Amino acid sequence: MAESETPTSYHPDPEDLRRIPVDLFASKKLPDLSSDDLGFVDSSENLVFILRKSSSSLKSLLDSSGVPLFSISRLRNGVWELHKGDIEKRKDLVLTVKRTSKRFSKTELEVSFAGESSQVLVIKGCPFQKSCTIYSKDSIVAQTSLMYKLRQIYVGRSKFRLTIFPGSIDHSLVVAMVAVFLQG
Repeated sequence: MAESETPTSYHPDPEDLRRIPVDLFASKKLPDLSSDDLGFVDSSENLVFILRKSSSSLKSLLDSSGVPLFSISRLRNGVWELHKGDIEKRKDLVLTVKRTSKRFSKTELEVSFAGESSQVLVIKGCPFQKSCTIYSKDSIVAQTSLMYKLRQIYVGRSKFRLTIFPGSIDHSLVVAMVAVFLQG
């Protein structure tokens, strides 16, 4: 092969990357996490988000370096608020989550964004099985499922996958919504 025919390396267009679903894997058994933390890693096992429990009604979503992104607070029976920043500083209200249905095997939550009455998301699923689907009108925003393996009779609930489909919702917001779903 002549020098002029050397293949150039492929650099994907950022627009193409926004059209690819992203998988995050959640587990409490990751290195450098305390016993109450839930970590989210990408497919290369790089830590992306940390969900830290402060009390029974307060949680913080941190980025991989430990910087607080959102604080999640449970207000009363079936209502949660998500604020920007640390728990103590609770800056701007980002969204409110309200439980609309709870049965033994199925829970349904409605997510309303602050300042935007037009966009409402619905989360449906079963917290015990760590499986839910987040809907925006008629499209799927994200989905969680337990990690199954071939020839595995018992499926552990300590690890699960979060698939975020392409769209306009920030990944950290999706992780925060899943955290609310698992709590409620």
